[in-house]
Amino acid sequence: MKRTIALVGDHSEAHTAHRAIPVALELARARTGADIAWEWVATRDIGDAPGDLSRFSGVWLVPASPYENTAGALGAVRFARESGRPFLGTCGGFQHAVLEIARDVAGIADADHAETNPGGASLVVTPLSCSHVEKTASVRFEEGSLLASAYGAAAATEGYRCNYGLNEAYRARLEGAGLRFTAWDEGGEIRGAELPEHPFFAGVLFQPERAALRGEAPPLVVAFARAAAAYPGSRACGGIARTTTATPATTTALAR
Repeated sequence: MKRTIALVGDHSEAHTAHRAIPVALELARARTGADIAWEWVATRDIGDAPGDLSRFSGVWLVPASPYENTAGALGAVRFARESGRPFLGTCGGFQHAVLEIARDVAGIADADHAETNPGGASLVVTPLSCSHVEKTASVRFEEGSLLASAYGAAAATEGYRCNYGLNEAYRARLEGAGLRFTAWDEGGEIRGAELPEHPFFAGVLFQPERAALRGEAPPLVVAFARAAAAYPGSRACGGIARTTTATPATTTALAR
């Protein structure tokens, strides 16, 4: 049965990543034989994520934030996280995955993003020490991580177009909530994370999809496509439950 991936974001051909993503998925489909399709879903069209996204077997929160509807973007992350659907967040998608987990799992109710609310009380996403707009850099992966497995390597060279990343003052709170940081740049700054208790949940600050414009199947997109194709549909799948307190959260792994 064909599985359809939701490409959540505010699509524009002006964005290099948005031009690259369908090509990346085409290459992944050809590489794996995965029976997948994909559709763009504007953030403004997500009011009730479980209802609006229920027919999709995977969620890719794509680059180019701020999103038109931040609540819709965060709802998409939470839906994928709690329902066990494969999730990939690249660039702004990574930033908002971190933000959703900070608010809904780590119990940081006022967690915010410095790009959209620079005066926020708990800025979990803040400006990078050095702008990464249209830059290429090396990234290394933690041994045994989902990212290392996807790449089949300890390191890779990837392209970026971003100015914001994790505020490491919140790293311990997020790790306490189950988020595992598994990718770093040469200076040791975080560039990727995953949820080990989830079937497939990965976010990276770089844009792996850009490799597709060189005719290369991006390894992380290949792994995501495989996961989406294998999603079991209506059968219950594991996720990470929302916390109900404002204290540093522990996560609850649901049955896979």
